[in-house]
Amino acid sequence: MYIIAGLGNPTREYDKTRHNVGFEAIDVLADKLGIRITEKKHKAVYGMGMAGYQKVILSKPQTYMNLSGESIRSMADYYKVEPENIIIICDDINLTEGQLRIRKKGSAGGHNGLKNIIQHLGTQEFPRIRVGVGEKPKEMDLADYVLGHFSKAERAQMEEGYDRATEAVRLILAGEIDAAMNQYNKKQTTV
Repeated sequence: MYIIAGLGNPTREYDKTRHNVGFEAIDVLADKLGIRITEKKHKAVYGMGMAGYQKVILSKPQTYMNLSGESIRSMADYYKVEPENIIIICDDINLTEGQLRIRKKGSAGGHNGLKNIIQHLGTQEFPRIRVGVGEKPKEMDLADYVLGHFSKAERAQMEEGYDRATEAVRLILAGEIDAAMNQYNKKQTTV
């Protein structure tokens, strides 16, 4: 069993902001897998189903970004899922819109949601898919930037990024994380 958790902030005011790309990626994945996200427990909304031969839980923690680890830990303990079978999808301001960076493990890299998950799981040994949201303009406050919305052109790039993220998840579930990294950890070319 795998837990695939997209990070974001609950409530409508954060809907479709840069910080909520994890939620959006989970929605795209749920749609592709035919999984309904209707359960409410473990400080999350989630749904269970199959992805190929793997049983999966698609989760959107409702704790707000900086406390995501509370939800992830509760769900992992309840369903007895080891950290290496927890895939986290989150935003990254160091990548262009829709670009992916997949890692088997690693530090939080300045991301407070990942930092809290590492703290609650007691390990950095879990795969993550970071989805680029574009670099913050120098004159702009970081919080204002990540809680801002995408332009129409950026939104199109993000939709492509979500599709790539769902394909990367499928490879990871098939035990092909190296193939996912080789295929998707490249700078996206714009046409």
